Amino acid sequence: MREDVDAIRSLEKKIQQGEVENLVKEIEIEEVKVFLSGEYDINNAILDIYSGAGGVDAQDWTTMLVRMFQRYCERKDFKVKIIQQSFGEGGGPDGRIGTKSATLEIKGKYAYGLLNKESGVHRLVRQSPFSSKKLRHTSFALIEVLPEIKEDQEKEIEIKNEDLKIDVFRSSGPGGQNVNKRETAVRITHIPTGIITSSQSERLQGLNKEKAMKILYSKLYQLKQSKSEEELKKIKGGNISASWGNQIRSYVLHPYKLVKDLKTGVETSNVEDVLDGNLDQFHDINTKS
Repeated sequence: MREDVDAIRSLEKKIQQGEVENLVKEIEIEEVKVFLSGEYDINNAILDIYSGAGGVDAQDWTTMLVRMFQRYCERKDFKVKIIQQSFGEGGGPDGRIGTKSATLEIKGKYAYGLLNKESGVHRLVRQSPFSSKKLRHTSFALIEVLPEIKEDQEKEIEIKNEDLKIDVFRSSGPGGQNVNKRETAVRITHIPTGIITSSQSERLQGLNKEKAMKILYSKLYQLKQSKSEEELKKIKGGNISASWGNQIRSYVLHPYKLVKDLKTGVETSNVEDVLDGNLDQFHDINTKS
């Protein structure tokens, strides 16, 4: 009780001294603690993006989403690194090459708590740059976000060597060209669950294997902690159809401009700002401190 009285007096003193700006910042920090109080919210994040229905347009949309999340991380002062990216076929306008899937490693305080709100299907409506008649096209991509599991949590997961299938291959770039002469990229398949993880960002095979294993631990840990079949499907991946009817957010570029978030009900016509990484408006609170 005494502490509460002292806290109130401290706030009153700051208001009297005109320290309104500092007070607002303190309140925002406390909001973060309240709204991002989940077990893993403070952890780093692993973000997977999968191209869905829509062909080459969907692959192009996936590349746009990769950039959007990179820009978001820059705004939040998070460190972001693409540790796996599977490219589509070339031949698009201006030589554009789409993305079939990508995995981003994101390091920063509350990275998972913030980005977890992005999990789900993202839908884009626009004039297709791949259509000679400029027809309107709808594309889909699936976002899955996992918390990076700490070493003490990894000990709770038992992974047997005989349950793993490990493949090594050369890292590839746009158009399928090999970017490394040596087979340094690693793909790990967990046979009992069918979960597949991979990493190709490092120059050494051993480091790529460590990253792929870390992602596997995260997925298996989440799988273990899940209590409902729906949660299990989300974590295992590939069970949510990246198609019509499952979207959490729609981005419309034609015939009008609008982004509508179906979770929060927030709408904005400034689509370019959203695609440039301004996602805080969909996260309920202002979390930048």
